[in-house]
Amino acid sequence: MRTPGKQKLRNAVYGLYERRLRRSLAPDRIPRHIGVIIDGNRRWARSAGNPVSQGHEAGANKIVEFLDWCDDVGVKVVTVWMLSTDNLTRPADELEPLLRIIEQTVEELTSIGRWRIHPVGALDLLPGATAEVLKGAEAATQGVEGMLVNVAVGYGGRRELADAVRSLLLEEAAKGSSIEEVAEHVDVEHIAEHLYTKGQPDPDLVIRTSGEQRLGGFLLWQSALSEFYFCEALWPDFRHVDFLRAVRSYAQRERRFGT
Repeated sequence: MRTPGKQKLRNAVYGLYERRLRRSLAPDRIPRHIGVIIDGNRRWARSAGNPVSQGHEAGANKIVEFLDWCDDVGVKVVTVWMLSTDNLTRPADELEPLLRIIEQTVEELTSIGRWRIHPVGALDLLPGATAEVLKGAEAATQGVEGMLVNVAVGYGGRRELADAVRSLLLEEAAKGSSIEEVAEHVDVEHIAEHLYTKGQPDPDLVIRTSGEQRLGGFLLWQSALSEFYFCEALWPDFRHVDFLRAVRSYAQRERRFGT
């Protein structure tokens, strides 16, 4: 057990380290768009012998902190993956409380009034109440000029690509184009125009917590040239210093963009 004196010293050292890290970040090396896969809420709760819902609540509280950190260093767009399409198959006794926590979190982000909220995901797969909260958040923050926050709920990368192609085909059909005509001229840009994140820059940096080193279907199209940072900390334990290390790691890399 740490004594109060040792804990105070530890906090002071971490505070000094955080400030040094923050000062080391050059403004022209900050990622414009950060995507984050929040992972580890359930393990965090179980490791303490608590209900899974407590892990989801702790994870929700961390989201606001994380967005503050992003805003502070000048990030323009953040995509937070809160619920995947696969998560929708979880047992009702876990999924329903999680959906309520997501709704409350989105309402809190809306009430803060500093960020523009944009839902990304298959809203038609969500319960009506959850979908309405997401749509309401987007409408309520439409005129906000701050950081854009993509809230990925009911999101799956494969589903997004299927939706994009479906939307493209319906658009072309409405114009009277034949399948042969669509196949002849469709290209990368046409598909990108129908993604959930259309008009946005692709993520420069994707962060995943909990030690897992995979995308799991997150922004499959958009992350083709992204940099990745995998952190061992479970999401509720993710600290400001962990965030700054991720941004520093990104800033130190030489991005080749496939060349």
